[in-house]
Amino acid sequence: MPVITLPDRTEKQFDTPISVIQIAASIGPGLSKAALAGRVDGVLVDTSHIIERDSQVAIITGKDEEGLEIIRHSCAHLMAQAVQQLFPSAQVTIGPVIEDGFYYDFAFERAFTPEDLQTIEKRMQEIARQDIKVERSLMSRSEAIALFESMGEKYKVKILEAIPRDEALSFYKQGDFIDLCRGPHIPDTGKSGAFKLTRVAGAYWRGDSNNEMLQRIYGTAWADKKSLKQYLHRLEEAGKRDHRKLGKKFNLFHTQEEAPGMVFWHPKGWCLWQTIEQYIREVQNANGYQEIKTPQLVDMSLWEQSGHVDKFNDDMFSVTTDNRVYAIKPMNCPCHVQVFNQGLKSYRDLPLRLAEFGACHRDEPSGTLQGIMRVRGFVQDDAHIFCEESQIQDEVVTFIDLLTQVYRDFGFDEIIIKLSTRPANRVGSDAVWDKAEASLQQALDTKQLEWELCPGEGAFYGPKIDFSLKDCLGRVWQCGTMQVDFSMPGRLDAQYIAEDGSRQIPVMLHRAMLGSFERFIGVLIEHYAGDFPPWLAPVQAVVLNITDNQAEYSRDVTRTLTNMGFRVESDLRNEKIGFKVRQHTIQKVPYMLVLGDREMEEGKVSVRARSGDDLGTLLLDDFATLLAKNIKKRGRNA
Repeated sequence: MPVITLPDRTEKQFDTPISVIQIAASIGPGLSKAALAGRVDGVLVDTSHIIERDSQVAIITGKDEEGLEIIRHSCAHLMAQAVQQLFPSAQVTIGPVIEDGFYYDFAFERAFTPEDLQTIEKRMQEIARQDIKVERSLMSRSEAIALFESMGEKYKVKILEAIPRDEALSFYKQGDFIDLCRGPHIPDTGKSGAFKLTRVAGAYWRGDSNNEMLQRIYGTAWADKKSLKQYLHRLEEAGKRDHRKLGKKFNLFHTQEEAPGMVFWHPKGWCLWQTIEQYIREVQNANGYQEIKTPQLVDMSLWEQSGHVDKFNDDMFSVTTDNRVYAIKPMNCPCHVQVFNQGLKSYRDLPLRLAEFGACHRDEPSGTLQGIMRVRGFVQDDAHIFCEESQIQDEVVTFIDLLTQVYRDFGFDEIIIKLSTRPANRVGSDAVWDKAEASLQQALDTKQLEWELCPGEGAFYGPKIDFSLKDCLGRVWQCGTMQVDFSMPGRLDAQYIAEDGSRQIPVMLHRAMLGSFERFIGVLIEHYAGDFPPWLAPVQAVVLNITDNQAEYSRDVTRTLTNMGFRVESDLRNEKIGFKVRQHTIQKVPYMLVLGDREMEEGKVSVRARSGDDLGTLLLDDFATLLAKNIKKRGRNA
């Protein structure tokens, strides 16, 4: 007679073993209808799962994050079933859930077209309306291999052959479709929610460019039509804000095949970069950081000693000269330890904060490169804090305050925090990891911040706090990080003289606020749609003459404002003033200063904002005061 404890601590006792769906029905018919799965003692299970002992049970619906993931996984199966019904020779391979949706890779003799996607989506809807029961079953590996061989599914056979022999295999069947899957899944196809197929792309089998090319069909799925409609609207807005399109429109940067994963910065883009770099430099200098610069090429032996070769060898570029192998720096931390090691340090020198705008290179797969969001050559606002164990709390708390200030200056007020703990593949003892994880958690709790635990997702050398910001479309971007490292300093022979005269190994805190400059600028471009607040705008004001009669006065105004430290250009073309105003409004210049004969005679400027507002005629010093005031606000309330 199992006793079931519900999330509100209500207890229900049953005379016989009971299924999750029966528990839902005992609570109410509405919950029974909405139930997609259950969480039994922390484990997600199907609604058909039978409970035989006392357990804690929660009913999962489409309102839950886990429920949404189950809908998306089930929609991947729904899509695969529709594809095989329409195109019987297509073979299914792998189909996981991804952020906001799902995909499935198919082997098929021709390319899928946009029309095919419409047809597949229509068939998915037909299958969903049939309310086909989704059934879970178990099968031995040999039975499963025999089944999929008989079906001609060679990719499924390859997947099965790679699974250990003694591993239990579960399968999900709906009508004429069956697939290997851990589950759980929705109880029937009628609970597939609202879905839409979005695009098709190429993908190598197992992500290896040496393997055959497959076709990946992407889709999105939501609990209801309203949520789907909202997502598609966000997707449309995101398309308009694509940093690659806007980078070209505003002449900020470009990429090209001759340098894959590298960025060519144009004057306006580099101006934006330099503005951000100088701001971060000022913030760091004001908070006790010392800026350094370390080499791009470092002997591979250092990366072996630090442990990076074991973890990142496939991602590292290397060159050979004089019979020595050098790594092109993939990260900055081992080099910062080398700076720390120069000259014996005392406990009085700690904490020592070393910062670098460090250029790094990683051999990212070509298929993952995306504009300036995912690149092979990038610069980090990297810093490493060498401290005593007793100083960790203060340093982490201080960093959180600093990070919050920086994000707000860029116009981001909502920060999402995740604490990632020890992964399976790691260096250092459990005792060391216990201390490191506890120190980060205590710092977060000291600040009374909301945070999410991510077990097993820490770096190989230590746990970390990741800081993500939310943009104007509600998209989440992971940028900042704080990582506690008890291992690398010792591996690289870092020491200091403690107060008692003994030699001790410092703790190393890895931290970044923006992460990659390239990626952060991409986020800014899409967040503001190029409509940067004045402090970031590559051109803060443009001076426009009405006729050639005001050309010299326009040059004087431009020169005066430039000498005040503002970024100002003049447009003296022989064009109508309305045309010039429209052009610079499209280019998102914050202010346009229109000069006619009256402005010239009075020594004033007529000010128009890019929003279309006419700010009237001002003395040049008054405009300079207005611009300086808005620059000082940075991105706050932009």
